[in-house]
Amino acid sequence: MLKNMLKATVFATTMVLAAGTFYTPAFAEVVYNRGTAAESESLDPHKTSTIYEANILRDLFQGLTMQDAKANLIPGAAESWTVSDDGTVYTFKLRKGAVWSDGAPVTADDFVYAFQRLEDPATGAEYASMLYPVKNAEEVNTKKAKPEEMGVKAIDANTLEVTLKAPTPYFLEMLTHQATFPVSKASIDKLGADWIKPGNLVSNGAFTLEEWVPNDHIKLVKNPKFWDAASVKFDVVNYIPTEDRSSAMKRFEAGELDSYDDLPTEQLADLKAKFGDQIRVGPYLGTYYFAIKTDKAPWDNVELRNAISMAVDRDFLAEKVWQNSMLPGYSMVPPGIEGYTPAIAKYADMSQIDREDEAKKVLEKLGYTPEKPLKMEIRYNTSENHKNTAVAIQEQLKPLGVEVTLLNTDTKTHYSFLEQKGDYDVARAGWIADYKDPETFLGISRKASGNNYSGYNSPTFEKAMDEAAAAGGKPEERMKELAEAERILVDEVGNIPLLYYSYKDIVSPKLHGFEDNVMDVHPSRFISKD
Repeated sequence: MLKNMLKATVFATTMVLAAGTFYTPAFAEVVYNRGTAAESESLDPHKTSTIYEANILRDLFQGLTMQDAKANLIPGAAESWTVSDDGTVYTFKLRKGAVWSDGAPVTADDFVYAFQRLEDPATGAEYASMLYPVKNAEEVNTKKAKPEEMGVKAIDANTLEVTLKAPTPYFLEMLTHQATFPVSKASIDKLGADWIKPGNLVSNGAFTLEEWVPNDHIKLVKNPKFWDAASVKFDVVNYIPTEDRSSAMKRFEAGELDSYDDLPTEQLADLKAKFGDQIRVGPYLGTYYFAIKTDKAPWDNVELRNAISMAVDRDFLAEKVWQNSMLPGYSMVPPGIEGYTPAIAKYADMSQIDREDEAKKVLEKLGYTPEKPLKMEIRYNTSENHKNTAVAIQEQLKPLGVEVTLLNTDTKTHYSFLEQKGDYDVARAGWIADYKDPETFLGISRKASGNNYSGYNSPTFEKAMDEAAAAGGKPEERMKELAEAERILVDEVGNIPLLYYSYKDIVSPKLHGFEDNVMDVHPSRFISKD
């Protein structure tokens, strides 16, 4: 009987291989085919910015701290740490015996190099500002100090000391972000930009990179040298980009995908009826917003920006476009962060009719009417959901004298354009919490942030954010200062918040350990499959 079963397995595998399906597992391999809604730009931890890359990098690398299956903070490359009484000096003890995938030891010097590389202006890291709480990190990034003057040093091979400018309550959780992951200096020195290619990339996480076929798949294989390799259940994890959400649902139903990280919301009711509890929808720390070019006429007029924001019917977007899988959003910081009350737009309590009337008055005062319309282009990345949102706003603004045109590009092109500060009017964007703190949502609007797509530059906002940072050792005062900073940002319409996210996943019942959480973080090392 076993012999016949083996023959059948070999025959079935041969037939599937003949069909040219790349993700067919070799005999006895445990494979996770993980659908993702976009192609990655890069797998260099210091040159990425989207959640699509973060999910992969979380499998390839391990920072000083990490998140478990429920997004709780756990030790990573550091097995323990201590904090000075004043909250400014962190001393990390690295795991003894931990090695890179090439067998070289992971040392404190690797983290010193990585932190300095992130701040090196030549790296061009969008997330350089993330480490600004570290002493002299901002000065290094702005060429006012030398890399060796940063508050990070190796005491010995297994001991790393990090000195902060002021107490930073979210620092340990911030270290779970890919921008703070270590990278191999030896590999980068030897290979230059090619260090991230399959066969070259040296990593310290649960998996290593074996293949990358653009717009087809990224194949990761289990890293036998990972310190906790014995608990990793998958031999292979294939990240399979599928921007068309409807196509992804068909691939999931056909068994080609074990999970997928988004849903076509116009089909949500039917999908719930069809797939039952395989559909996962719940609260997610994220804000869906429109970046608006604050440094370009006519959008440099705060009154105009506010009128556009006021006119958008967020209830319609949440209920009709997103099928109640999102909530109307009036602040950049979403609800759900302990100890913080978001600063919402002042018109939030007005009826939609009153908002539209007020917006129309402002537009007419500025000379815009249906006969002499304001021309506005909305850029968005490929997704039925984003398209439907843009079309709805196009229809909402038309009667007020705003002529909206739409421009769609794939996700990689879209964000590359925004990161390079391209010329545009309004662009769809989203921000998911890098850590459970308001700063992650407010920091992207700081002048120096690589994620400040709007070009927003407000001295009063900058001052408020600086004061919040200075109050790091006094949690209540710090939260109050952050709320005051958000009030400035919202009143000046540095961005146009539209919706608060919910995670929207579809997960095969064959998967175990895919735990729902507000960060929608699901490291593959904690998941298993029947």
